[in-house]
Amino acid sequence: MTRKKKTEAAEEIVTAYKGFNQDLTCRGYQFEIGGTYKHEGDVEACASGFHACEYPLDVLGYYRPAGSRFALVEQSGDLSRHDGDSKVASRKISIKAELTIAGLVKAAIEYTASRCKPVDPESPASSTGDRGAASSTGDRGAASSTGDYGAASSTGCQGAASSTGDYGAASSTGNRGAASSTGCQGAASSTGDYGAASSTGNRGAASSTGCQGAASSTGDYGAASSTGNRGAASSTGDYGAASSTGDRGAASSTGDYGAASSTGDRGAASSTGYRGAASSTGCQGAASSTGDYGAASSTGDYGAASSTGDRGAASSTGDRGAASSTGKHSVAMAAGIEGKAKASTGSAIVLCYRDTDAEGDDYARIVHIKAAIAGQDGIKPDTWYQLNAEGEFVEVDE
Repeated sequence: MTRKKKTEAAEEIVTAYKGFNQDLTCRGYQFEIGGTYKHEGDVEACASGFHACEYPLDVLGYYRPAGSRFALVEQSGDLSRHDGDSKVASRKISIKAELTIAGLVKAAIEYTASRCKPVDPESPASSTGDRGAASSTGDRGAASSTGDYGAASSTGCQGAASSTGDYGAASSTGNRGAASSTGCQGAASSTGDYGAASSTGNRGAASSTGCQGAASSTGDYGAASSTGNRGAASSTGDYGAASSTGDRGAASSTGDYGAASSTGDRGAASSTGYRGAASSTGCQGAASSTGDYGAASSTGDYGAASSTGDRGAASSTGDRGAASSTGKHSVAMAAGIEGKAKASTGSAIVLCYRDTDAEGDDYARIVHIKAAIAGQDGIKPDTWYQLNAEGEFVEVDE
């Protein structure tokens, strides 16, 4: 008699999302895209092991959108799950691919939709005809409208709403919900916490107003808005706009003529298309414009503004801010107390010195203001400068 071999249980592999610092480190550990790593020792959520989140937007609670990097990972070996959210600690982790904010939004929508109850084609939650409407109000429900002029609405927790036809709209108002509108001139709105809204059609709009939400609009003429804390807004189409008004949020506009605005503290705004604009108005924020003729403005204290395209402008008006212009024929201006600026050869820096010893209405009055062109009159290119009490340019550390 032949004995059957005992079949070993398959090792659980968890697909998750991980945040990193800009150098791809996490808690002092160096990672690389494509690398696989093994932890020696105990595995306990929030204590030891490699950590990542199964729900994509949960990672924003640990790594703010501004200045962080994100990746799709696979976790295996010993696993330990956190009670408060979808965080998982594991013995082994593989860093599969880097993700943008828009990629996190897409993943959040797919995550939510995959966990919803299937839509019954005969139910009011499904509408496949033109000018139809679909509504799902229960928890973990889904609403789908695939016809032109349709609308899809899911108001329960963990629900999803999808409208794929032209001129459609998708709305998810429950916690952890997702809204997606892929047709032209559509709109997607997610107002609950941890939600995501995505509009991929031309002239679409995506709005996420809950905490830790994300909004992405990838079509031309689109707009993405995230008003909750730790949210992210991304608009990748031409003429688009991205706005993030909560603290620690990020706004990114990668299309030409686009605009990115981050108004909360420690946020970031990035505009990479031509003639775009990036504005960060909160303290310790950053604004970056990498296209030609673009503008970057940081108005909060300790902020940074960077313009890397030709004929662009970088302005930092808050105290102790920094303005950098690395493109040709551009201008970098730091107008706050102890501001600094640097520019490439042929570009200009503008600095002022303010009186911080004065009192009352005279506090921070302008004593000196001076402009110079890098590469001329002793001003070194790509070197940080401040203006001293005598109105002279002095080199300062980065």
